[in-house]
Amino acid sequence: MSDQEFDRDDQFNVQDDSDPTSQGEEDQFRSDGERVSSMVPASDMLPERIYLLPIHNRPFFPAQVQPLVINRERWEETMRRVGNTPHQTVGVAYVGEQGIDDLDSEGFPTIGTAVKVHKMKGEDQQIQFIARGVQRFKIQRWLSSTPPYLVEVSYPKEPVDAENEETRAYAMAIINGIKELLPINPLYGEELKHYLNRFSPHQPGPLTDFAAAITSAKGPELQDVLSTLDVAERMQKVLPLLRKEIDVAQLQSEISEQVNAQMQERQREFFLREQLKVIQRELGISKDDRENDVDTFRARLESLVVPERVQSRIDDELDKLSVLETGSPEYGTTRNYLDWLTSLPWGVTSPDQLDLNHARQVLDRDHDGLKDVKERIVEFLAEGSFKGDVGGSILLLVGPPGVGKTSVGRSIAEALGRQFYRFSVGGMRDEAEIKGHRRTYVGAMPGKLIQAFKEVEVENPVIMLDEIDKLGQSFQGDPASALLEVLDPEQNVDFLDHYLDVRMDLSKVLFVCTANTLDSIPSALLDRMEQIRLSGYIAEEKLAIAKHHLWPKLLKRDNLPKKRIQLSDAALKQVIEGYAREAGVRQLEKQLHRIVRKAAVKLLEDDVETVKVSVKNLEEFLGAPIFRKEKVLKGEGVVTGLAWTAMGGATLPIEAGKVHSLDRGFKLTGKLGDVMQESANIAYSYTLGHLQEYGADSDFFDSAFVHLHVPEGATPKDGPSAGVSMTTALLSLARHQAIDRPLAMTGELTLTGQVLPVGGIREKVIAARRSDIFEVILPEANRRDYEELPDYLREGMTVHFANRYRDVAKVVFK
Repeated sequence: MSDQEFDRDDQFNVQDDSDPTSQGEEDQFRSDGERVSSMVPASDMLPERIYLLPIHNRPFFPAQVQPLVINRERWEETMRRVGNTPHQTVGVAYVGEQGIDDLDSEGFPTIGTAVKVHKMKGEDQQIQFIARGVQRFKIQRWLSSTPPYLVEVSYPKEPVDAENEETRAYAMAIINGIKELLPINPLYGEELKHYLNRFSPHQPGPLTDFAAAITSAKGPELQDVLSTLDVAERMQKVLPLLRKEIDVAQLQSEISEQVNAQMQERQREFFLREQLKVIQRELGISKDDRENDVDTFRARLESLVVPERVQSRIDDELDKLSVLETGSPEYGTTRNYLDWLTSLPWGVTSPDQLDLNHARQVLDRDHDGLKDVKERIVEFLAEGSFKGDVGGSILLLVGPPGVGKTSVGRSIAEALGRQFYRFSVGGMRDEAEIKGHRRTYVGAMPGKLIQAFKEVEVENPVIMLDEIDKLGQSFQGDPASALLEVLDPEQNVDFLDHYLDVRMDLSKVLFVCTANTLDSIPSALLDRMEQIRLSGYIAEEKLAIAKHHLWPKLLKRDNLPKKRIQLSDAALKQVIEGYAREAGVRQLEKQLHRIVRKAAVKLLEDDVETVKVSVKNLEEFLGAPIFRKEKVLKGEGVVTGLAWTAMGGATLPIEAGKVHSLDRGFKLTGKLGDVMQESANIAYSYTLGHLQEYGADSDFFDSAFVHLHVPEGATPKDGPSAGVSMTTALLSLARHQAIDRPLAMTGELTLTGQVLPVGGIREKVIAARRSDIFEVILPEANRRDYEELPDYLREGMTVHFANRYRDVAKVVFK
């Protein structure tokens, strides 16, 4: 073919041997006399030199006739030369995954297939032609190891004994396998029927090659078959591949049948349901989804007293819903909005139970101690009985962790007979958690308050906002500011949630908030709440709580009979004193739980009926005590102060000592905050200026380097309430007079000697009692705070009140 012809019509002019039998095929006869055509041409009609084409997917077999597509740019010259040969034969060799650029003579197998080229044409970047496999070839010598590849080949004979019974049996098995594959996998269809009519057991070679060609075996396996010249051995390799193909085809057929059956069943159900819907709608028996939704929402509103402005919004949304398509996104948005609006308890309230006796019973049942807190709650309920309701009030329970703030809120709800809903606002950073998201946002929802109404199903629940002192603040918003509207009785009558976009009345809700400290609560928010302090428990209260609540709860939770673990009161007191001295009872509960766990082990391993826990064996369960009995420090310059912390009250020993007499100086240690350092400097200045007044040597500090230390230096300390204690320590040092009895004091001191009031009187008194100190000096301005303490805290206490420091000095130094 000339270059002009190829460039003009973009086709290769190749002799078209449409009839495969016209290319020198030999006629053969079966034993029954029927003529069959052999797929193997005479070897003397095949060239000794042929060009090679590498293929990558799978080998080409002599029994195959199929189209091949090759890269035009790379193999155009090779196919041009093949087209100009009289035999129009090319060698096809399987080279696997090797890249064309990396191919050399070593990458080609020695056995390939010679194919006749029919109807070759070039299109775009490809060359297409029909390849008809003719016979195996074996490469004898390479004439060109670069494209176009040219090799000298021979055509090895395929030894076969067609009349051998084993060979005929294998041939029949292969034919039966192909026939078995035909109905299962109709992919080859007419081609299978065509070749089955051409092959017979007398031609096992072509039959075996064709069987291998129709399998989906991997390339290396098929190349192994192609390279096997002995037909009997080749048949032994092909038959397992064919059986495997049949098994895979059967499995695929079964899976396909199952899938089709399921789809047909679902289609049948779908059509039947749709027909049923149409029939029911025509008869007026049922309605479509849109009508069902509208009727559902209207049915919810029948028992509610919906405000007029809200009802108007609902009617507008229902009208919109009735004209929207059920599949549209706006339909889903509108439906969700109506679902929320109609799920709220408009006008539904629960009656308040304002029986004070019932309230006392509930509070006493759930809580030991907290007498002043219980009285404050009873007063609150008594006030509500005269008003007719207790709605609109905002209580703030303030106290250390573990003193029962959350459980007190739950008891208030039970005493009132109201629904209780609690959610924590600790760490909340997004105001949308309170006021909801706009409806235009994807996944928008109302705020927590609206969700609470939907859950409790009444308009007057008790809603607890836990950990309100731990509200977060970020670029997303300030939830504390969002709470201003919620917790203001003047504003929450018309609370507006961004999602609902209609006014909601929160005035009937009793809000109970909890906090550990007040410092981090914004003043505007704190001003809206009524504070009730829970200061913590003394040892006697903890003992009652453990006996009546914690210990029974732990035994019940672990399903242990009370008789099998016996904990003595003395051991329980030791647990409180030695292992759980915090203001609350969480640590106490943890230690009791440790006792229960270890006792359970003893019951199982030692096979005993009862485990007794006493003071003697308590360390077997809890180890050595964490706290030892606090020893009140004594000596010159040593004073016990009282401090308040977020965990409750604590005693604060203060020491003053003279380092040397070389020069004058004053040193502070103990990790003191700025305010406490100022108090120390004020105490030093005041003492320095009034030494003679208090009976000390007036020039004591002129040549004394004084060191003031507050022990437990790793603990940060700050606050002005140690001023009196520090002055007393310095004066004790200057007078060379130690305090001769257990005595604690608190109060802020000015430069003129006035004693100013401090906070946390309850916690400080509890701390003094915990350390067995029953004589305390307090500022006169805190007398009222002390007198409001319950009797059991004041019992046995000797308290001195001071207006000026000279009152303190009279008590201390007499």
